[in-house]
Amino acid sequence: MISYHTKAVTTLPGYQLGQCLYEGPRTLVYQGMRLGDGASTIVKILRTPHPSFNQLVQFRNQYAIARHLQHANIVTPLALESYGNGYALIMPDSKAMALHDYWHKFNPNLEEFFVISLQLADALHYLSQEQIIHKDIKPANILICPHSKQIKLIDFSISSLLPKETQTIQTPNSLEGTLAYLSPEQTGRMNRGIDYRSDFYSLGVTLYEFLIGNLPFNSNDPLELIHAHIAQNPEPISTWVCLGGQLCPEPLSDIILKLMAKNAEDRYQSALGLKYDLKKCLKEYKKTGKIAAFTLGERDLCDRFLIPEKLYGREHEVETLLESFHRVATGESEIMLVAGFSGIGKTAVINEVHKPIVKQRGYFIKGKFDQFNRNIPFSAFVQAFRDFMGRLLRESDSALAHWKRKILEAIGENGRVLIDVIPELERIIGVQPPVPELSGSAAQNRFNLLLEKFIAVFTTKEHPLTLFLDDLQWADSASLNLLKVLMVDRQTGYLLLLGAYRDNEVFPAHPLMLTLAELQKQQTTISTITLTPLSIPHINQLVAETLSCSIELAAPLTHLIYQNTKGNPFFTTQ
Repeated sequence: MISYHTKAVTTLPGYQLGQCLYEGPRTLVYQGMRLGDGASTIVKILRTPHPSFNQLVQFRNQYAIARHLQHANIVTPLALESYGNGYALIMPDSKAMALHDYWHKFNPNLEEFFVISLQLADALHYLSQEQIIHKDIKPANILICPHSKQIKLIDFSISSLLPKETQTIQTPNSLEGTLAYLSPEQTGRMNRGIDYRSDFYSLGVTLYEFLIGNLPFNSNDPLELIHAHIAQNPEPISTWVCLGGQLCPEPLSDIILKLMAKNAEDRYQSALGLKYDLKKCLKEYKKTGKIAAFTLGERDLCDRFLIPEKLYGREHEVETLLESFHRVATGESEIMLVAGFSGIGKTAVINEVHKPIVKQRGYFIKGKFDQFNRNIPFSAFVQAFRDFMGRLLRESDSALAHWKRKILEAIGENGRVLIDVIPELERIIGVQPPVPELSGSAAQNRFNLLLEKFIAVFTTKEHPLTLFLDDLQWADSASLNLLKVLMVDRQTGYLLLLGAYRDNEVFPAHPLMLTLAELQKQQTTISTITLTPLSIPHINQLVAETLSCSIELAAPLTHLIYQNTKGNPFFTTQ
C-alpha cells in the first residue's frame, strides 16, 4: 500500500523513492530507483489520495499517448503503475531540470536560445507528424540537461491524439492548459477548432518569456488573460534587452510574434518553416553577432489539407451584427435574427462576432434547440447558462463571491428553482432551501420571472450579454414564451438576443413567426439578416487560400465546386 502524509506518497511497491523534485497543486515528482534492476527513475504521482475520475483519465492519458513516442526531445514513459486509488507514472531519469529553472540558474546566451528553440521545433514537427496536439507547451513542461543542452518535452495529460482523417478537434467547452500560455482558440471563444498550430502559439509565449524574462500577458485575473490572448497584441521585444544583455534582434522578435498570431492561418504553418528561419538567424548570429532583417516563412509550407476557418463574403452581415452589439452596449436591448437554408452559414456568421464581443468585455453564451427534444422546455436556455456557470466557476474567489451576492440579491430564497435546471449554479450560490411546489402555468410563470431576474444580473454596462439561440425553428412553446418575457418592457438593457433559424422550415403560422409578430407589436427591436449563397469570387478565394495557389489557378476547380454546391458554404467545404 501507499503511505500518505502531507505530500501524499512516501512508498511505492517495486521502487525506492528519494527526494521530492517538484511539488505542484495537482502532482508530485520524486527521484526514484527501480528495485528490480537499480535503474534511476522519475516518479510522478497525483497529489490527492482520492482523485476524481477526470484526474485519473488525464493522468493515464499522458502514458497512453507518450509511451509509443520515439524522439530524442520527448520523454517516453517506462511504465504506469497502479496503486490504491491512483497511478504512478514512471519515467527515465535523464538528470534534467525544468527550462524555467535552468535559465534562472545558468543565465544562457542567445546562441543557447537558438539551440533550445531548434530542438523544440523538432519536437513539435514530430508531434504534428504523429497527429498529436500537446496543448500545454510551457517552461514547466520542458526539461533540459544542463551539460548536453538536450531538451525533453513532458506531460501529455491533456494532449489529443487525432484520427488520421482528422486535422482538428472541436472548439473546447472548457479551458484546458495553462492560461498564461493558452492559444486564443483553446479558450473556446474563437469560433474555431484546435489543430497543431495551437502548440505554435504556446511555444511563442514560452520563447517570449525565455528571451526577456517576462510573459507577454501577465495578470492574476483569468478573464483578463483570456481577453489578452484573444484581443491584445503582445509588445514587440526588439527594444528589450534579452539573453546575453543585448537588444533582441528584430527578426527574432518577428518570429516570436508570428508564432503568437491570433489566427492560426497567420502563424507558421509548419515546424520545419520555423526551424528554417531559426537556423538562418543562428547562422548569421554566429558569423556576425547580428541578425539582419529577412522575409519570414520563405520555406514555410503546410504539409496537410486544411480549409481556412474564416468567413468569406460575409463582411456586411458581420458588420451588421457588430453594430447591433454596439447599440446594446449603450444600454439598449434587441433581437437580431439570421435566417437561411441549412448549411448557408448562419451559425458561423453569428459565432464570428464572438471574438469582438469578448474584446469589449461582453459575455457571449449560446444554446441550441434540438429537433428531437422539443418536449424538453427551455433546452437551449439551460444549455447556455450551464456552460456560462461553468465559465464563472473558473474566475477568482473574489469574483465568485461578487456573483454569489448579486445572484442571491436578485432571486432571493428561490434559488432551488434555478438549481434544478442549472446544477452548476449551486457551486456558486451554495445549497438553497426547498421552495413551495407549484403546478402548470404558475410553475412556469415563477421560473420565467426568476430566470429574467437571474439574466438581469449579467446584463450590465461593464459586461453586456449576448445570448445566441440556434435552430429557433425547433424552439418549444415554453422557450418562445420566455423570449417574450425577456424582451418586452425590459428596463435594464444591455441584452442582445441573437437567433438563427431555417427560413425554409417556417411559415406565417409557425409558432416562431407568431411569437416574433407579437414581439414587434410590443415595440421590441427586431432585425433580420437573410443569408444568400456565396458568389463564385468568394468560393475562388477559399479554394486559392486552401491550396496556396493563385486565384487564376484555382478558377477551374472553383467552377466545378460551384456547379455542384450552388454556393452553399457547408457543401462547398465538404
